Amino acid sequence: MPDIITSTNGAVRTITLNRPDKFNSITEPMALKLQKELRAANTKDIRCVILNSAGKAFCAGQDLPEVVEREKDPNYELADTVRTTYNPIITAIREMEKPVVCAVQGTAAGAGANIAFACDIVIASKEAVFVQAFSKIGLIPDSGGTWFLPRIIGLARTNALYMLDEKLSAEKALEYGLITRVVGADGLDEAVTDTATKLATLPTRGFSLYKQAVNKSFDHSLKEHLSMEADLQSRAGHTDDYKEGVAAFLEKRKPKYKGS
Repeated sequence: MPDIITSTNGAVRTITLNRPDKFNSITEPMALKLQKELRAANTKDIRCVILNSAGKAFCAGQDLPEVVEREKDPNYELADTVRTTYNPIITAIREMEKPVVCAVQGTAAGAGANIAFACDIVIASKEAVFVQAFSKIGLIPDSGGTWFLPRIIGLARTNALYMLDEKLSAEKALEYGLITRVVGADGLDEAVTDTATKLATLPTRGFSLYKQAVNKSFDHSLKEHLSMEADLQSRAGHTDDYKEGVAAFLEKRKPKYKGS
């Protein structure tokens, strides 16, 4: 079986991590396929992406036996894996010009947790657990872990998750603002599908511009960001979705957005 599976239902593309016997731990070939599928989904016809996984775990992070084998090469550095395997995945999710909905049904550890946190909407089952896991082997959080976590939950909580290797329940992750919603295990697929289907009917061109603004928000001064908001708002005002939204409002009907 392929370790990455894709399917399309209307305007929704689903990308599935499919290595359940290894808790969907990621190898470099698997990561390259995931990167390719994320790029392929960034087309006009696809208006929402679901990232999910097969089996009991969402993703156990890096496949450690692969790294151990690669370390036999004296020229290999862990940075090689971070740069080729994980950084492009996080970048592809954040630069995706449409919403990415993540379904987490079980354990999300290490890079697996941080990939989930990079998504736009994260829906988890009550059985889901998030753990950084890096400190167990003397590494630091990668895949954006040291960037997203302090900004979302603050330094004290980030320190505890990393240094004390604290496991985060789905309910606690929701309380911290790391995920969007918690549902029963038997309702996860339906909740994710319903959310993605709804998002695909909305003005996704505006979502793309919104993500650009949010991605830059932590790097700008207020003055710089207000200027960027104005520029992006002008671009939004030239979209067909904006024109359709205004027309539908004035005509008191339901809008029909096309993502353009």
